[in-house]
Order: sequence, then C-alpha cells, then structure tokens
Amino acid sequence: MKEEYFKEYSSCLNRDMEFKVYGHTGKPVLVFPPGCGRFWHYEYHGMVNICAPYIDAGRIQLFCIDGIDWESWENKGGNPYDNMQMQEKYFNYTVEEFIPRIKEISKDANGGNEIGIMATGCSMGATHSANTFFRRPDLIDSVIALSGLYSSKYFLGDYMDDTVYRNCPLYFLPNVTDEAYLNQMRRARLVFCVGQGAWEDPMIEDTLRLKQILEEKHIPAFVDVWGKDVNHDWDWWYVQMPYFLDKVLA
Repeated sequence: MKEEYFKEYSSCLNRDMEFKVYGHTGKPVLVFPPGCGRFWHYEYHGMVNICAPYIDAGRIQLFCIDGIDWESWENKGGNPYDNMQMQEKYFNYTVEEFIPRIKEISKDANGGNEIGIMATGCSMGATHSANTFFRRPDLIDSVIALSGLYSSKYFLGDYMDDTVYRNCPLYFLPNVTDEAYLNQMRRARLVFCVGQGAWEDPMIEDTLRLKQILEEKHIPAFVDVWGKDVNHDWDWWYVQMPYFLDKVLA
C-alpha cells in the first residue's frame, strides 16, 4: 500500500497541520479522526487495514486529516464561544485548504480526472463528516458517518450562538429552503449508522432526529440503526465500514 505523509502550514489555523494519504488511486475519501484524535488514529486503530482491500484494488484513496477537537468541541477548560470560534476555523481549514489539496493529489493519482470526494469518520469523525457535507454539499458527494452526534447538546448543553448553529446540522438543516442547495444534497450517497449498545444513546437520539429532517427535506439517505449489542466502539465500526463501502461504491 502506498503511504505518504504531509506537514503543511494552514493560514486558517495559523499552524502546521499534518495528514497522511493511503493508496495510489481511486475515489478520494476524506477521513476525520475520532474525538480528540489525530491524523494517524485511523491507522492506529486498525481501520486502514480494514479498508486495505479497497485501497489495494484502487477503489479508494484515504486522506486522513488532523483534528483539533481538544481546542473546540471537547475543550472542557475553555468557554463555549471561543471553543466554537476554533471549530469554525477548523471547518474553514477543511474546506478552503484541505479539500483543495485532496483534489490536487487525487486528480494527479487518477490520470487527471477529478473524482467526487467521500467524507467519513467514526464518532466525532462522523460529526465532522456530516457537518462538512451539509454545509458544503458542492464539495462532497457521499458520506459514511458511523455513530455521530449532529447537535451541540452533548458538549455545550443549552449554549447557543451563530457559530454553534452553523456547525450543527440538526439546527440549521430544518431552515434550509434553497432548492439548488437541497438538490445538491439529494444527489449524494448518504449513510448514517448508529448502534443501540453501550455509549450510543446520545448518538441514537441525534441520528433519528437527522433521519426525520432528511425525510422532511426529501433528501435520500440510508439511516441504519443496528442492534442492542452494537456498541460505540471500533470492533463494530470495523464491521460497518466495509459493509457501507460496498453500498456507496457500487
């Protein structure tokens, strides 16, 4: 498997940011790390190995972005306003700097052809994937979100400001009325999965609410709720990821 490591300066975040690319060609997949995770966590937890058959066959190319959740969503020592300002900077880094790099590297890897980008992740990785897609469906054409949160309640309680609103699909999506914007979402291949086992309760609530909103907006999506033995953990994400890759890549 071809692997490449990059360390590049981000003007959005005013620091160097690291990322890794796995694979030689195929559909580019933007991989967000789990909560407080780094760009290397997908490999560390074994998910790159799980995806290896798809990578080696040239079906996908993983682009593992770095995270800063400890400065934003999960910054327990910070105040909510500043935390969410950092989240907005991270979102801007993703769409203004990282996704253009994905396009550049992927286009070169695919013989000059530009292929639509998939976003994926587990836990907070799913949260970032969904937020990026619903805010910028022009940049992402498919999502596999496993055990994500799509509101701010778990982290911020009742706190609300404009930046919180912009970064929570359960808040802003019901108010989207622009048909061109909605049609971009309707063309995508979307998967949102959650289990009913240990540590999944907040994710179940958010996923079912997201399902309701998507149905109201006529946005097709595969919202899949797995069994009561399916915990919020890698052992189950190992099962889910190839299962949904087969469906999204078909």
